[in-house]
Order: sequence, then structure tokens, then C-alpha cells
Amino acid sequence: MGLFGLLLVLHILSSIAFIGPAFVMPIIRRSARTVGQLHFVLGITTKLAIITKIGGTGLILTGVGLMIIAKMGLSQMWLNVSILLALLIVVLIDGWIEPRLKKIRKIISERQDQVNEIPAEFGLLLKKIVPIETVAQLLMIAILVLMVVKPF
Repeated sequence: MGLFGLLLVLHILSSIAFIGPAFVMPIIRRSARTVGQLHFVLGITTKLAIITKIGGTGLILTGVGLMIIAKMGLSQMWLNVSILLALLIVVLIDGWIEPRLKKIRKIISERQDQVNEIPAEFGLLLKKIVPIETVAQLLMIAILVLMVVKPF
């Protein structure tokens, strides 16, 4: 296996590390039914976010390496669209979802009654995040399709 093959394998593994937790975290978060469960779930998703960031960094580095080795540059439209969609995902996650989750984490950490039902205010805050998470997940699927099919 040459350098291109090695980078390709690392690129695929990085994509799994990036996309896997990003798909699972919202599902895990939505499963919490009590304040204690939500506190626990937010702790888990915070730790999973580290794997996502490592995977994202690996994707960028290996992707650039593959582009250089293949002498592709930005000449392929599917690649340009994939990069733009990935940037949009970063903006959605870091600019929209994460600040709202930090607010929820802060409020939850201040609550002492860890066994009560999740108050309606938290449910509303979480429900505001769901559509953006869904968009981010759909964009990830679109990028995967573009990377595999390379339609244009």
C-alpha cells in the first residue's frame, strides 16, 4: 500500500470518527427523561465531541494530502461542494448547536434535584436544537454520497 492508499484509509477512518459520534449524539441526548439522565447524557456527548473534533481534523489533513498526491486541487465540483457543505456543518455545530448546549449544560449543572422530570424550559431548548442537528446530519449524508459517487 502506497502513500495514497494509506491516506485514503486514514481519511475513511477519520470520517467514521467524525460522522459516527455526530450522528449518535443527538439521539442519545433526546433519550434523556430526567434531569439526572440529561446531566449524564450531556457529559457523555461532551466527551464524544472530542472524538468528532479529532476525526474532523484528520479528515482535513488527509483530504488535503489526498488532493496533493492526486494533483486534483479544487478542480472537481463534487469536491468543492463537499468542502462547502463541511464548512456549513462546522458553522451549524460550532455557531448554533454548541452555544445552546453550553447554556443547557450550565442550567442543568446548577440544578440540585437530579431525579425530577426535565422541566418544560429544557425541553423547549432541546427542541430548538433538533432541526439544526437534523440539517447537519443530512449534510453529512450528502457529503458521504458526494465522496462515494463523485457525480460531477
